[in-house]
Amino acid sequence: MTIFLQSLDYQLWHIIVNGPRMPTRTIEGVVSPKPENEYNDNDFRMLQLNSKAKHVLFFTYEGTNQVKESKISMLVHEYELFMMHNDECISDMFTRFTTITNSLKNLGKSYSN
Repeated sequence: MTIFLQSLDYQLWHIIVNGPRMPTRTIEGVVSPKPENEYNDNDFRMLQLNSKAKHVLFFTYEGTNQVKESKISMLVHEYELFMMHNDECISDMFTRFTTITNSLKNLGKSYSN
C-alpha cells in the first residue's frame, strides 16, 4: 500500500500518515485557518492531494466491482447456510447474523424481513 500510494504521488503517503493539511496563515505569531478567498495555487494543490488521498483510501477499502461481487457472494453463502454453532450463545449468534446482514446491506444487497 505504501509503495502504491507513493507511486501515485509521494505526498499522498505523507498526508495519510500525518493527516490532511489545511491552508493556514500566521498573523502576529498566531496560526489560524486561511480564508478560502486567500487560497493560492499551492493551497489548492494541498487540498487536491487531501481529496486524492481520501479517494484512494476509499477506493482501496471498497474495492473494484469484481471484489465487491466476490464479497457479496461470500456473505450470501454465509447468510444462506447460517445456523447456530454448538459452542455459541444466542447473543453471539445474533451478533454474527447482524454482522452478515449489515455487511450485505453496506454492499448494496439486502433482504426483506
